[in-house]
Amino acid sequence: MYIMSQQEEIINKIAQDKIDFDPGLQLLLEDPEYNFRRLFTTLTNYIFNAIPEKTHYNTETYQNAIKTIPLKPTYTPIVLLKRFPTRISFYRLAELPENEYKKIITSLLWIFKITDTERRNTECKNGCGHFWHELK
Repeated sequence: MYIMSQQEEIINKIAQDKIDFDPGLQLLLEDPEYNFRRLFTTLTNYIFNAIPEKTHYNTETYQNAIKTIPLKPTYTPIVLLKRFPTRISFYRLAELPENEYKKIITSLLWIFKITDTERRNTECKNGCGHFWHELK
């Protein structure tokens, strides 16, 4: 069985409301082993797996998640997420400078929280076997 890293466990606990969003985000950003690329890749993979529509990764839940990101809607990451198709926006996010990293991680963590909640409430509501949905 796969053993989640501490970072992955925190992400999933945030998504499942076992850790509040803001303190959980701070745990991730202040981790001594924080690595933007690794965290970005993890969140990207989690989001792509949580969204049921695999053709274009654009669902109502995904769009609602973008609209409710707890940042100003004029911030570059949010503008990119709203303006471009999902995969293209994620490629563009990866190219942004370091001063955008916190906003990118905040945005992606929020999107995962919302899309995974929807997944747990629909596809996984009667049990799914996803070990990460059974965190204590």
